Amino acid sequence: MNRQTITILLASLVVASFAVAALWYQTNSSQQAASSAGALSQQAEATGTPLEPDYAMTFGPNNAKVTIVEFLDPACEACRAFYPFVKKILAAKPDQIRLVVRYAAFHQGSDEVVRMLEAARLQGKFTPVLEALFDAHPQWASHQGANLANAWKAAKEAGLDVEKARNDMMSPDITARLAEEERAVKAFGVEKTPTFFVNGKPLPSFGGKQLVDLVASELGIKE
Repeated sequence: MNRQTITILLASLVVASFAVAALWYQTNSSQQAASSAGALSQQAEATGTPLEPDYAMTFGPNNAKVTIVEFLDPACEACRAFYPFVKKILAAKPDQIRLVVRYAAFHQGSDEVVRMLEAARLQGKFTPVLEALFDAHPQWASHQGANLANAWKAAKEAGLDVEKARNDMMSPDITARLAEEERAVKAFGVEKTPTFFVNGKPLPSFGGKQLVDLVASELGIKE
């Protein structure tokens, strides 16, 4: 990634910043939250709660110079809005940037959808199912309550074997994984989604540009 590339990426993400920030700032005070998250991150790691557990879904090389950890909720509008821009960040330097997906199931019905995603992983369908859920977001996720039948419909259309997924999603391994995610949410002070850490550092304030800036800094790219 050269300076020109990061500049282009920044420009594309600025547009997203405005849209996503509107969703975020209705319920979040970012600077104070980031400072608190940083202290909690150090405390959580010290007490043995890993930010990057072995079981987490990852994209990119294990030896990447930069690791982005994203706590997301599949029912979250801001997570949906941010998804394509996180993909652009990864694509900008695929050999040096890695993404670790964590869950913060805050919305009604999110627990079941997270289980669905973990079952989709077993079928090698995590990405198409996640993208289908985001595409169909207005049909199944709302503040009035989740229409999980439509979520399952979207997943099936993405190629998920629904019958197998419904069996797999209640496995002891997935149940234990979700319990660990709940502990991590508390340990790292995650209160809203998406919440990002870059090489263990929380964003100084929330936004697309802030995420790109921190990634660029960790890559050693100077303005």
